Amino acid sequence: MTLRAMEQEPPANYSSVSGLRGVILRFYGKTLDVIVSILVFLMLLTLFIALWNLIGDLSDTFQTLQQDRVISSLVSDVLSVFVLIELFRTFTDYLEFHRIRLRVLLEVAIVFILRELFIGLYAHRLGPLDLLATAALLAVLIGGRIAAVRFNPSRHGQGV
Repeated sequence: MTLRAMEQEPPANYSSVSGLRGVILRFYGKTLDVIVSILVFLMLLTLFIALWNLIGDLSDTFQTLQQDRVISSLVSDVLSVFVLIELFRTFTDYLEFHRIRLRVLLEVAIVFILRELFIGLYAHRLGPLDLLATAALLAVLIGGRIAAVRFNPSRHGQGV
């Protein structure tokens, strides 16, 4: 195997490396898998808590007369659930592929920025400069996502 092939295809599991280095790399890989598994469990728990809060806000909407405050909280909670779902997908992708895909990470960032934009627009607290800065940031993130899809390593025969 040439040096160039080794750079393009890192071992998915470290079983091909022998000696003390292999033992350390295998321990590192297993430890990382355990940590990410715990994070996935915590993210799932957080997602259920966010869903519970969303249901609570929805019931508050029907029980109180302060519709604006409750609806604002409801919008924030719904958008937070979408951000958590995208983060959850990032962690599960890491467990499956042992790497964080740039496309997924950019999608998380886009959803988070859109969440903040929607909350700010709903609360009427964003000025023209805030909107321009957010639009520029979204344009850069969307451009990065397009580039990540266009130049996907699996499309060019360099792995998954």
